[in-house]
Amino acid sequence: MEFRTFQKQWGAEFISDDVVRFRVWAEGQKELTLRLAATDVPMTATGGGWFQADVPGVRHGAEYQFVLQDGMAVPDPASRAQKGNVNGPSVVIDPRRYQPVNRDWAGRPWEETIIYELHIGTFTPEGTFRAAIDKLPYLAELGITQLEVMPVSQFGGSRGWGYDGVLLYAPHSAYGTPEDFHAFIDAAHGLGLSVVLDIVLNHFGPEGNYLPLLSPAFFDAQRMTPWGNGIAYEREPVRQYITDAPLYWLTEYRLDGLRFDAIDQIKDGSDTHVLEEIAAKIREAIPHRHVHLTTEDSRNVIFLHPRDEQGNAPLFTGEWNDDFHNAAHVFATGETHAYYQDFAFEPEKKFARALAEGFVYQGEVSLQTGESRGAECRTQPPQFFVDFIQNHDQTGNRAQGERLISLAGADKTRVLLAALLLSPHIPLLFMGEEFGETHPFLFFTDFHGDLAKAVREGRAKEFTGHAGHDETVPDPNDVNTFVRSKLDWHKIATDEGKTWLRYTRHLLTLRHRHIVPLLHPLGAVEGHVLKTAPGMVAVCWRFPSGTLSLALNIGIKPVALPAMAGETRFAWPEVTDVLPPNGIVVRFADGEAPL
Repeated sequence: MEFRTFQKQWGAEFISDDVVRFRVWAEGQKELTLRLAATDVPMTATGGGWFQADVPGVRHGAEYQFVLQDGMAVPDPASRAQKGNVNGPSVVIDPRRYQPVNRDWAGRPWEETIIYELHIGTFTPEGTFRAAIDKLPYLAELGITQLEVMPVSQFGGSRGWGYDGVLLYAPHSAYGTPEDFHAFIDAAHGLGLSVVLDIVLNHFGPEGNYLPLLSPAFFDAQRMTPWGNGIAYEREPVRQYITDAPLYWLTEYRLDGLRFDAIDQIKDGSDTHVLEEIAAKIREAIPHRHVHLTTEDSRNVIFLHPRDEQGNAPLFTGEWNDDFHNAAHVFATGETHAYYQDFAFEPEKKFARALAEGFVYQGEVSLQTGESRGAECRTQPPQFFVDFIQNHDQTGNRAQGERLISLAGADKTRVLLAALLLSPHIPLLFMGEEFGETHPFLFFTDFHGDLAKAVREGRAKEFTGHAGHDETVPDPNDVNTFVRSKLDWHKIATDEGKTWLRYTRHLLTLRHRHIVPLLHPLGAVEGHVLKTAPGMVAVCWRFPSGTLSLALNIGIKPVALPAMAGETRFAWPEVTDVLPPNGIVVRFADGEAPL
């Protein structure tokens, strides 16, 4: 498979071996200068707010900036790399320099997907792409098939979750160079691991965003997001920047997919929604590799996820199912603050519906908002739903960043992990979950001055009245908040860590052996709730080849096991006629089975 570069419509592009075209939309400037090393080159206005300069003799690694009419030097908004932080020079990158070893890699089918979400900065002590490579054999041996990397686009400071990126085409320099990220992806492919990148197209971060100076029309002041002004997707130069970014990452870095963050905040009045355009362009441009596109959307909608007669997804593949997490969390912890109040009444029934059908809210009125939420989702196959019992958001958006194991206890967490991994939905593990990590994952940033003060005070105010809140919400800008969020890799050598790993590895082996084959054939799948009681849930899924059943009990008393036909595939802690406290049973019956 030939390695391909991507010709961006913004930024610095080699148009021949030693000639680079620098191009930027700067409709807010009357004139613009390219500062290339120590030389200033006037840029030509080519119409419509575009400025361009074709410069010979430019080599890979050359530093450059754009100089505004008032003399201020700013980075390229479409920079492929930064010399240092978001405010410094951009770097010319020749993407032809990196040739992958595993060039024939074509990805893995979606049905095989077991996602491992990781944050590069806290995944290893070093917090770099290169250091993360050393952990990949461990994940492949465990049974993981897909790495979902939290956003890496360059953001302000050295520490952060990545959702405040401002240079959408540049890997964060604190994690390493573009070549380092290439090497990480290539090494994963060599071990049979797909790599998906979390990408943010709904806003730009508060530090290092110079687009308002270059092109004020890039944003729409009438269209606000929770993080600032919305983006004017209807304007053609803006649309080019936004639609090119996903294709760039998939093409130039040979990623296996993207997770699109908070798409409910991508408001576009165009005839064709920008997300539909992005997905259609990706499918057209990359037809011969498995490329998986998932969305995060609090609305519980499915209009971006149609299926053709063969069961393929012509646009987006699946969606993060926050309802599953929220229902499981309330079921296990009893917490009912904030958005958890929507799952407070009869939580066992809501968790059962999440397992059997996917979304809990399919048009019902939310107690939190007073408005209806969600769409009927029975037409979606079970692998449409990406489920999790913890992730970066649901852990890090707690004041103290506690993981589920610290809130519900190891016994309940173990049962919910088995339900997650042995259901027919696509499971996601958050880094460290596989070995029972108890280190928190906190919200951390690296801002300074007034911005740091605003983030610190806003974070403390956000948790007033929330469970787990006290007067000591960790300061996001304190480096120790970041350090505390790093994984404790020493734990996997402890008896407790080894026990958790054996348990997780066994569940993943069972999933590959028994669950994944059910997801390949075409045919309708029906999910049904068999029984619920306080602390107890039993559900089944009817596939063309047979019926998969699951029953669990996290209550304090044993309960009778409901009628579940078939052979026991998994039982914890042991096979009995009753469900003991913190017990789970999974069975499969070939062919027709009564409900």
